[in-house]
Amino acid sequence: MNVLDVYEKYNITPVKASGATVWDNHNNEYLDLYGGHAVISIGHSHPTFVKAIQEQVAQLAFYSNAIENPLQEKLAQTLGRLANLEDYHLFMCNSGAEANENALKIASVVTGRKKILAFHHAFHGRTAAAMACTHNDKVQSHLSHPIRADFIALNDTEALHTALKTEQYAAVILEPIQGVGGLDMPTPKFIAEVATACQNTNTLFIADEIQSGAGRTGNFFGYQIADVQPDIISMAKGMGNGFPVGGILLHPKHHVAKGMLGTTFGGNHLACAASIAVLEVLEKEQLMQRVHPLEDYFREKAKALPQVQVKGRGLMLGLEFEYPVAAMRKELVMQHHIFTGAAANPNVLRILPPLCIKKADLDRFFEPVSVLHTQAHTHV
Repeated sequence: MNVLDVYEKYNITPVKASGATVWDNHNNEYLDLYGGHAVISIGHSHPTFVKAIQEQVAQLAFYSNAIENPLQEKLAQTLGRLANLEDYHLFMCNSGAEANENALKIASVVTGRKKILAFHHAFHGRTAAAMACTHNDKVQSHLSHPIRADFIALNDTEALHTALKTEQYAAVILEPIQGVGGLDMPTPKFIAEVATACQNTNTLFIADEIQSGAGRTGNFFGYQIADVQPDIISMAKGMGNGFPVGGILLHPKHHVAKGMLGTTFGGNHLACAASIAVLEVLEKEQLMQRVHPLEDYFREKAKALPQVQVKGRGLMLGLEFEYPVAAMRKELVMQHHIFTGAAANPNVLRILPPLCIKKADLDRFFEPVSVLHTQAHTHV
């Protein structure tokens, strides 16, 4: 039997990692400025994280949600405190797509409506409802077609109000920073407009924090740059630092009947232990407080690159060049041993590092980028 070939891969086999460093099976050392799609938040193999999983798996790895799990309660309380959302309710699942799927389901049940409003270049997942809200034909299938999603441009207030005035939409789903789409962002004013327009039309506001959560922007969640309260917040990736974790936070004004949501593995003992460890490290090591100074340093270094735009916020950043970056990205990983990310925008190089990175790591990145950009720029 062979593994189904669905990914474009580099010929690299990681075997161990620590902090922002990865080693392959030939003992080559790599700088990880991508964190496996923003998954590695507190750093690879953090000792607190490792210890929590080791101790939990030795006691009890899993039992179903038909029993009491005090770890879920501890996770909910810790998360609520750090994110300043203590009155929200937590439902755990296993992935970002699953989190968005449940969020969209709740919106439909609460409102009795079938349509969703999303945004150009959005990416919300590859399952049916999440896929329907993803503005990317490459991930679509016929399964998503019965689910109606309309798309408008980011920051288009007129289109937002025109759509929601019809009162046909169950939800507006919005990424505070678009990940796969290429680091485009709604303004704080537009996030507030979405929240107000949703409230005025009995539409639910879903903040998709799959990539932008867990402190990556300097706030716990990316939407918190605006003074709003989403109806539902979806999360995953950095919450588990590599352990498969997903979840939604539901505003207390909404109620879900028992039996409507469910999961076999979501919120299992290991997932909770991993997530609690992530939150403990974020708080103890003040990783969120490091984000803005590192962002400022990144932006300062980028000023030396002519005709390059910095996109994104916090440590969810991108460099937009005047030309496609696929060759540069390959050169960075294969010759300079630096992991970076791609985006739907072929000119954007994505930077989603662990929050423990240092300024010296950014220096190491910008040195070859400057050379490669100079070489490429002379041929544009």
